[in-house]
Amino acid sequence: MSNVHQTAIIDESASIHDSVKIGPYSVIGPDVKIAEQCELKSHVVLKGPTNIGPRNKFFSFCVIGEDTPDLKYKGEKSRLEIGANNTFREFCKVHRGTEADLGYTKIGDSNLIMPGVMIAHDCVIGDENILVDNSALAGHVVLGDHVTLGGYTLIHQFCKLGSYSFTGLASHITMDVPAFTRVAGTPTKQAGLNAIGLERKGFTKEEITNLKKAYKIFFRESLKVEEAIKKINQECKSDDNLKVFIDSIKHSKRGVLR
Repeated sequence: MSNVHQTAIIDESASIHDSVKIGPYSVIGPDVKIAEQCELKSHVVLKGPTNIGPRNKFFSFCVIGEDTPDLKYKGEKSRLEIGANNTFREFCKVHRGTEADLGYTKIGDSNLIMPGVMIAHDCVIGDENILVDNSALAGHVVLGDHVTLGGYTLIHQFCKLGSYSFTGLASHITMDVPAFTRVAGTPTKQAGLNAIGLERKGFTKEEITNLKKAYKIFFRESLKVEEAIKKINQECKSDDNLKVFIDSIKHSKRGVLR
């Protein structure tokens, strides 16, 4: 393959589309599948079983599909699934799953994984998320879509962050973060609706106003969860966004960060 550097090491069992570009000193292990138009810069390590969709970019020194250091992992065959159009910047790492949970780690489409980010075993990442430098997701974390993690954000095991949520610099997440909301500070607390982020994503003023009303009912009126949801349903306009907000609260298992 003319687009594979002569110093790259590729296992015979790897399945690589002819259009893939592989840079110097990259290593591709067994059971790795790479779809069309992906690009590996220099010193990239890919291990399997890992299935990589089209048009992903991997920058220098990232390690993708490695065994998890979690002590529950006993060498069982687990996997990593990566969608399309993702960017993995320098020194980031993504671990495969474990038999103790899903058995896989999954990353959707069009995510930006910035330098030094860690995505641990059994995490599920949606689409179009931005994980800023040195954020770390412990095992079993779930991110929705269009989530932004500020630099150095740390997320505890089994936490869920709803779609369009936002974390400030160095946030420590130990409970679930509902969709459309911001958290920040030390200790990390709710910091309002992610209104600027929603504006940038094309939400209308009416949609944002409706979500702000729901936010204030849930977070500022000192109501029990069931009471707050009932009042939101009574006083806010029912639409798809409101349903996403309510569902991210109702489906919380660790409890919502209030």
